Amino acid sequence: MSTIEHRGSILIVEDDEDIRAAMAELLENEGFEVSVASNGQEGLEVLQQIGRPCLVLLDLMMPVMSGEDFLRHMRDNPSLNRTPVIIVTASGRPPLPGTQGILKKPFEISDLFATVSAHCE
Repeated sequence: MSTIEHRGSILIVEDDEDIRAAMAELLENEGFEVSVASNGQEGLEVLQQIGRPCLVLLDLMMPVMSGEDFLRHMRDNPSLNRTPVIIVTASGRPPLPGTQGILKKPFEISDLFATVSAHCE
């Protein structure tokens, strides 16, 4: 485990359990406090509990509530609407309005760290 002090909180909203767990472990080892959700509805519930994270890593295609619907609800909430969101997807689509970019699956660990560091330092 890294000896880095707490560097901020991150919410990962991803329906693939393996990807979600791997990202969470990597980021926790770098000193981030990580919360996870398996779909957009769960992500909104987690945000109610944890408040505003420094970054949301958001998958788009999920059951129950899609990433796009999650983003719409988040942007309608005055306390969350300025939270940076990075889309994590295998699709070739351009970034959605209201997001700060895309991390294309599969991604390099260094790209994940660089993306997170840009928003959580």
